[in-house]
Amino acid sequence: MASETITTSEYIKHHLQNLTFGQKQIQTEPGVWAPSGDWGFATSAEEAAKMGFWAINVDTMFMSLLLGALMMWFFRSAAKKASAGIPTGMQNFAEMIIDFIDDTVRGSFSGGKNNLVAPLALTIFVWIFLMNLMDLIPVDIIPMAVAQSAAAMFGADPHHVFFKIVPSTDPNATLGMALLVFALMLFYSFKIKGTGGFLGELAFQPFGKWALPINLILETVTLLSKPFSLGLRLFGNMYAGEMVFILIATMYSAGLVMGSFAGLLQIGWAIFHILIITLQAFIFMVLTTVYLDMAHQEHH
Repeated sequence: MASETITTSEYIKHHLQNLTFGQKQIQTEPGVWAPSGDWGFATSAEEAAKMGFWAINVDTMFMSLLLGALMMWFFRSAAKKASAGIPTGMQNFAEMIIDFIDDTVRGSFSGGKNNLVAPLALTIFVWIFLMNLMDLIPVDIIPMAVAQSAAAMFGADPHHVFFKIVPSTDPNATLGMALLVFALMLFYSFKIKGTGGFLGELAFQPFGKWALPINLILETVTLLSKPFSLGLRLFGNMYAGEMVFILIATMYSAGLVMGSFAGLLQIGWAIFHILIITLQAFIFMVLTTVYLDMAHQEHH
């Protein structure tokens, strides 16, 4: 629920700001900023923006690593408890996920044998699903707990402590994963097709050697658009979902009637959002598999 000491606009902005750590800037003259030499957490969106490229969104990193560790613990525990006898519920659930991913990869990847693709697809699907799942936690619970803890332990102003719990609403995270997929695409394109074969695809497809300039422009744009569309699709859908939850949360402070209506809206949107959460993880995983399959295909 929005605090009475801040406006609705400030409440929304607070929830959309990451906990950013970087080098602080000082204004040397009007409109000119330079590094101050001090490192610390940003206390506003403006200060975070001025920290530049090397700033780190600590909340995104923390939640991503925490959820990744949770994923590895789950599958490791399921594997250790696996037996030839009656399977446990954890083993059944793990096998169901693995079988689902295996069937999907078999249907999307036909580029020969590659022992990386299926484990990568499993990791991507489960990890992104867990990231997206954080969107179902009420928007105030964890950020408020972090803010109050920072105030109690370090004397920080709670209004200047930010914490976003959904890593996939940070474009740095989604584009980072997409760029890793893009790097794998390039690696396997050069490895399978060779430098000449890969560059030949860019130059001679789809209209043949007589349309080389057009081919080069079209194929280069298509190639470079893949990581951006992959990352921004996930970010856009999850950011929009988070925004809806935040807007619903602002209604709780508008009285009993609006608060009750907000509760119904929140339940309805959460149920619908489960589909979005799962679908976006599935789409990212399938497109990764398809892109890697394309990297393994040779055109003659």
